[in-house]
Amino acid sequence: MKKYVLFIILFVLGLQTVFAQEEETKEKDKPVRSPFESGYLIDNQTTLVPVEGTLEYVIQHKFGTMSNGMTDLYGIYSPGANIRLGLNYVPIKNVQVGIGATKKNKYTDLNAKWTILEQTRENTIPIAVSLYGMVAVDGRNESLFGSGKIVDTKGPTLPTQIAFNDRLSYFSQIIIGRKFTDWLSLQAAASFTHYNMVGWEYDHDKIAVHFNGRIKFSPQTSFIFNYDIPLKIKDISEQWEWTDHPKPNLAFGVEISTSTHAFQIYAGTADGIIPQDMVMWNLNDWKDKGLAIGMTITRLWNF
Repeated sequence: MKKYVLFIILFVLGLQTVFAQEEETKEKDKPVRSPFESGYLIDNQTTLVPVEGTLEYVIQHKFGTMSNGMTDLYGIYSPGANIRLGLNYVPIKNVQVGIGATKKNKYTDLNAKWTILEQTRENTIPIAVSLYGMVAVDGRNESLFGSGKIVDTKGPTLPTQIAFNDRLSYFSQIIIGRKFTDWLSLQAAASFTHYNMVGWEYDHDKIAVHFNGRIKFSPQTSFIFNYDIPLKIKDISEQWEWTDHPKPNLAFGVEISTSTHAFQIYAGTADGIIPQDMVMWNLNDWKDKGLAIGMTITRLWNF
């Protein structure tokens, strides 16, 4: 009997040791440092959410396309420029909420991001996973929606009676990322876009896939890229032909960062800035002089 009691005591002590070691390992296995330098990567979101209590100011600017070459200084003097100003705040750990205003279509947007999983240094969790969502309101004057061209169904239209609900568009996305080395971080994502009201020849819904990453070549400087691909899925399409299917958005550039700032300058094809606009309406082709210069600047304050 004493042998059994001794065995049980040793077994319990062994379990306590194992659990203590596991808890110690978990405590030591902290999230990886700086999987990305910013929550923005050109036109896309990263899995990064700043620390709790952070306020972020964002300036996103795109010039016109380079199609006219030196005539308008490769798009810098072009009238097709677009800009977005945004504010984001992190009220609790790994949750960010934000608001923004965009020149194109006078969009006003509300957005939120939640990092469900953070990649850890010892690979207890090998990837980071985030959810991102945005709702935007088209703020243009009612007359700019066109006459008989913008409809919510293919029945009779009343273009002068644009309801608030007709102005809404939505974007939702799941992002999966991994920091492979100190210099390489990659992401893949899938998204769903919906516009409450579109033209006769367009779809209300669009599914897209996204790929982006950062290749760091100095302590503060990285090469960055993103590639957004709207998918042709007949099952969710309302069109017989793909006459105006949106084109992929390709962008690449350089990021310079500090602890509180990130400055990105790039060339990309989409003239839109908010994600649902890029997925649904981009008709610029990088193979046909569709590239334009753009910038993203972020500034962080901690409270």
